[in-house]
Amino acid sequence: MEDADVAIAAAYAGAEAVRSKYGQRVTRIEKAAGDFATDADVAAEAAILRVIRAVRPDDAVHGEEGGQQGAADATRQWLVDPMCGTLNYAVGNMLVAVNVALRNGPAAVADPFSGEVFFTDGATATVRRNGCDTQLVPTAATQLVDVNLDPPFPSAPGFRAVDLLAHPEFAQRFRPRVVSTTLALAWVAAGKRAAYVTDGGDLAESVHFAAGIALCKAAGCVVTGVDGAPIGQAGRGLLVAADAETHGLLLSMTRGRGQGRHLVGPIP
Repeated sequence: MEDADVAIAAAYAGAEAVRSKYGQRVTRIEKAAGDFATDADVAAEAAILRVIRAVRPDDAVHGEEGGQQGAADATRQWLVDPMCGTLNYAVGNMLVAVNVALRNGPAAVADPFSGEVFFTDGATATVRRNGCDTQLVPTAATQLVDVNLDPPFPSAPGFRAVDLLAHPEFAQRFRPRVVSTTLALAWVAAGKRAAYVTDGGDLAESVHFAAGIALCKAAGCVVTGVDGAPIGQAGRGLLVAADAETHGLLLSMTRGRGQGRHLVGPIP
């Protein structure tokens, strides 16, 4: 079985666990800073791990709920977010994603409720729907930009995503959407969103973002930090756009002139 097939199978398994528990009373598992998981998150991660362990028993895994299993610096490590959008799910909202990625390799993002799985083998990006595979083609035609407004805000006051929504040029060119799940990254790759913006630090190897980033890169999206730097240690947050023009417009809006002044326009 190829690594891409492992990622797809694992994402499907996690999605099935999420879907099977939907509508039931969920048990919350409190974390730090008001964050929480549910028994559905735990069940989905267990289902994902069963798939990976069955065919890649020697690989390391870093799961959102189970933490690190195996060496953190292992050459082969799977990054697993069994349910991105837990708060949505807990209140009966179906906007969630199951993220499975091999570090620097294939990845899959499953939508448990549409039945779609978005995946990449590292070279191409594809969506599988009702057993049929279609290549992903990003486009900015919708002019919809998804913005992550969840705290914390490590880049404030220099950058806050909420300020982007108040920028006059943003309102002229785009329309905001907030779905509170990295499913939106798959939607950028698929042409359902023009762009996605979030604050944060090094997101390239985050269990939340790794699969979506891999998918967008393979689809040909422009992927940088909100400061325009490559993602990773030098990057800050994430700005993913369907094309260079959209990326450039949003980048000009996220750049400010000095401490405490937000999104005042492009730097000359």
